Order: sequence, then structure tokens, then C-alpha cells
Amino acid sequence: MMSFIFMLLFMIPLCFFKNFFMIIQFIYLLMFLMFFSNLLLSNFFANVSYFYGCDYISYFMIMLSLWIVMLMMMASNKLCNNSYSDIFSLVVLFLMFSLFFTFSSMNVFVFYIFFEVSLIPTLMLILGWGYHPERIQAGIYMFMYTLLGSLPMMISLFYIYNFHNSLDFAFMGFVDNYYIYMCTIFVFLVKFPMYFIHLWLPKAHTEVPISGSMILAGVMLKLGGYGLIRFMKIYIKVGLNLNIVFLIISLFGGFIISLICLRQEDIKSLIANSSVAHMGLALAGLMSMNIWGFFGAFIMMISHGLCSSGLFCLANISYERTYSRSIYLNKGLLNLMPSVSLLWFLLCSSNMAAPPSLNLVAEVLLINSIVFFSWLTVILVSMISFFSGAYSLYLYSQTQHGELNYGLFSFSLGNVREYLLLILHWLPLNIIFFIGDLFI
Repeated sequence: MMSFIFMLLFMIPLCFFKNFFMIIQFIYLLMFLMFFSNLLLSNFFANVSYFYGCDYISYFMIMLSLWIVMLMMMASNKLCNNSYSDIFSLVVLFLMFSLFFTFSSMNVFVFYIFFEVSLIPTLMLILGWGYHPERIQAGIYMFMYTLLGSLPMMISLFYIYNFHNSLDFAFMGFVDNYYIYMCTIFVFLVKFPMYFIHLWLPKAHTEVPISGSMILAGVMLKLGGYGLIRFMKIYIKVGLNLNIVFLIISLFGGFIISLICLRQEDIKSLIANSSVAHMGLALAGLMSMNIWGFFGAFIMMISHGLCSSGLFCLANISYERTYSRSIYLNKGLLNLMPSVSLLWFLLCSSNMAAPPSLNLVAEVLLINSIVFFSWLTVILVSMISFFSGAYSLYLYSQTQHGELNYGLFSFSLGNVREYLLLILHWLPLNIIFFIGDLFI
């Protein structure tokens, strides 16, 4: 693990060279390939050095982070001639640092510190490179939600330490206290985000630049899921009594958000709200305390990270041409950019869990685990599945079909970088499907 930490550390000076934007992308790719070559499917922490180690959950999460960060740099190519490109590279590197430490730490306190630190570079991305004046409000919204959620967690960590005399994930025993349970998982529910405390997410997504949207959808939401996976084993007793409340809220919330998606006018807002619906299903799977639910939520986190990030890239490609995120002004794009339209179709179909996307594996596992928990959940689960197909089709048909907006002037029909960016989202999402048995 230390080799990767030092590799990230020695990238800091590269950020300040003017023409190193592409080289930094290649270094992230190299890091991904090096990490991938360590193929780890261990249930226990391996590659241990200091506080940092890696089991298979951390392994996939770090790989997802490296992949999304590399694609982020590729999507932000417009910034490479900008006078602030060096600061941008540094902020992204700082973000990668915090994510790497969060996912690889074996100590709960170190995990908590870097979990909070990852908020700062995200806030800098929103405030520094956002599009509209509302970005300040969106940034403060996100900051306050996460911060207020995380303070009770710190108190609960002191309690756990007092109880078990250790804050290592490996040595923590069961805790049978409802208040401590609520304090610990509240910040993860905010980050996930659970319905009722999800309002920061659509706001943040509509104001951040493309790189911010990609990292928010691709990795930042997964911090909540990762935290829940790590802490659920400590609170098994409490969870069996309390989790039904979270399960019902997340399923009901997923259904309501799916209906909201069908009424959206803003492309980015629609994709952001669909994230809440998908994560609601994953949260319900985790809360069912079932091994299928655990695997389903884990696979959903990875598949949603790639799929949602790809959809945000597509929304940005349309925005760079039409300078509008409105569905009504982005009509008839099939006439102009048929190749991009194919990728719209592929990613929208992955979003509705059509085969052969990884989302399908996740939804099959999640639906099984939730229905096994209680057959009454069938109604809400079937509604979420049906409406996820409905809003994905709505997004595709509204943007690609219809009469062309006559306000459009001339523009490029897409370049190699954009096609590569989209294919690198879609290919892993559909190739991992064929090795899905590795996950289970």
C-alpha cells in the first residue's frame, strides 16, 4: 500500500508543470493497472503497511476511484489550457489521496478523518469550477449536511473505543446500543444518500463542473455504502430490530424519487435524482441483513459508479454544444450526433438494468434479498424497477428524438477523446458482467 501512497505523493510536483495534464492522466491509468495486477479477493486485510491494508471491498473501491479519477481528468480537457489547470490537478490529486486513505484504512479513526477530508476538495471543485452563482449555496448545503451528520459519529467512536479498547476494524466486537447505532450510521445515510436527507445531492450535481459530477456520482456516494458495509457487522443485534425502518424509508423514497425523475426538465437533475433511487435500492438491500443484499449493494455501488458517471459525461457533451441543460432545448440530437446517440442508448439501457450490464446482476440480487426480508416489499420494489425503465427511456427519447432546436449554431460532432471517455465507462460496466461470479 505504501508504494501507491508514495506514488501519489510524488505526483504533487507534476501538477505544477504546464503541459503535464495528459501525463497525469496516464499516471492514474498506470496506477490503476498496477493496482489491478495485485488482484485481491481476500476476505481479510492483505498488503498491510502501517494503518493501511486492503481486502476485496477496499480493492474494488480503490480501483473504481482510480478509474473514475482518470476519466475525470480526461473529461476536463477544456481546463488544460486554463491558467488554473495546475490548481485543478492538485485538487483532484488531493481528492484521490483522501479516497485512497479512506478505502484502505484499517483503523476506524483514520477512516473517519479521511472520510471528512474528502469533503474539502469536493467543495473546492464546486466553488472553484462550478457554472452558476448558485454553486455557493449548493456547496454550503453539501458541507453542512455532511458535517452535521458526522459529528455524532465522532462521539460514537469515543464510546466504541471506551467499550472495546480498540478502533481497529478487526478487533471491534458487537455494540448493543440504539443511540450509538444511530449516531454512527447517520453520516453514512447522508452520504449514501437516504431519502429525506438527500436534498444536497441534486443541488450539488446541478452546480458542479463535469469532473465534480463524475467523482460525486462515481465515488463519493459509495463512501456511505462502504461505511455501512464496514460497520454493519458491529451492530447486528440492533440492526435486526431497527433496520426495517430504514428499509421502508429507502424503498418508499426510491419510488417517490422515480416519479420525480419523470417530471424533471434538467438533464443533470434527472440523472442525479436517479442516483438517489438506485442507492435507495442498494440501501434497502444492505439493511435486509442478508448476504445476497450485501453482495447486491456492493455490485450496485460499482455498476452505478460507472453508469451514472457516463451519463453525466453525456449530459456535459450536450451542454458543451447547446449551452443548456434543459431537456426541451436538447432535442433531436440523433440527427446531429448519431454515434453519441448510440452511447446515450447504451448507457440509458444500463441505467435501467438491461442485460448485459452489471446493474442487472445487482438488481437481481437486491430484489431477491429485499423480497426475502418481507413479501410486502414486492409492490415498492416492482414500482422502482418499472419506473427506472420509464425515466431512462424518457431521458433517451426526449433528448435524442424530436425536432431540432433551431437556435443551434455550428459545432463539432464529437472528437476521439469524448468517444474514448464514453466507451471507457460503458465497456467495464458490461465486461465485468461476464466475470460476475468473482464478486460472489
